[in-house]
Amino acid sequence: MKNELEQLKEEFLKGLEDVSDSLGLEDLRVQYLGRKGRVPLLMKRLPTLAEDVRKEMGQLGNEVKRTLELAFTETSERMQARERQQNEQAQWIDVTQPGVRPELGHLHLTTQAIDEISTLFARLGFVRVRHPEVEWDHYAFETLNMPKSHPARDEWETFFIGDGGRVEEGEKGKIVLTPHTSNGQVREMEKGQLPIRMININKTYRRQSDASHVPMFHQFEGLMIDKGVTITHLKGVFDFFVKEFFGQNREVRLRPFHFRFTEPSMELDITCGVCLGSGVNEGVKCKICKEGWVELGGAGMVHPNVLKAGGLDPEVYSGFAFGWGVERTMAMKSNLNIDDIRVLYRNDLRFLEQF
Repeated sequence: MKNELEQLKEEFLKGLEDVSDSLGLEDLRVQYLGRKGRVPLLMKRLPTLAEDVRKEMGQLGNEVKRTLELAFTETSERMQARERQQNEQAQWIDVTQPGVRPELGHLHLTTQAIDEISTLFARLGFVRVRHPEVEWDHYAFETLNMPKSHPARDEWETFFIGDGGRVEEGEKGKIVLTPHTSNGQVREMEKGQLPIRMININKTYRRQSDASHVPMFHQFEGLMIDKGVTITHLKGVFDFFVKEFFGQNREVRLRPFHFRFTEPSMELDITCGVCLGSGVNEGVKCKICKEGWVELGGAGMVHPNVLKAGGLDPEVYSGFAFGWGVERTMAMKSNLNIDDIRVLYRNDLRFLEQF
């Protein structure tokens, strides 16, 4: 037994020299000094020895155990100090060295435009509201004085919601992805809170895709209803917005038009921000305007039938409404030079990081 104890001590001390990390050191300790280690197992044989030998072997066993524990502790402390130093060197930071500036994102150009538009109309007392973008055609068309035969209610113009090719219908007609934010007009009137001065900015959907249209885009709808509202108020809102949003050098023209939900109706045009009204960009016909003017959006005085649909008496109340595309409006800014609004949603960082 004495020889076995001496052999275990030599093997353990040799193992300490060969171990390279804390994990290996702990494995060595468990192998020799753990509860089921080689030294404790050897010491369990003491009761089988003669009484005179048992005492001597017991003392020797305890000495060997203390020697191994002391050697383990010293080795562990040295190894921990070495590993700590290595970690400190690996994690050392030179605080005098210039850091690497993190890349910071920013709001999308469309979101920036929405914030600016909201702020401008807030200065005129317009309160921002939200109305559904998945809508009944009752609010998207019917209450806006648009009969069932109107071309805008054709599936080639509007996205209808259906299952397996069958268009869903409910208590208020078919379900559509709203093609315009005008769906909020009668919804706002139904609240019964007058006067109304709202701005509704939301996603809208139409089956169109070209340099000035995308299938999903954003519109902002303005609605003002009160006693004595006239077209003069509408013209004042136009003048304020165009000058504040586009700049003092942009020209405006009102062009008679026809909308089912306004009477009289008009289109608001401004000089093109790409060709600056010349109709020519880099020697060729401007892709955006073709002739120097671009359509900003439609507007007019709220049709009496729409007021009635909202539960208001057109003999008492009047109002105006307008609806413009956010992307088109933003693209018309001078010096922005966006000649195809589809680029806004192509996720091209070379373009987006400029703004």
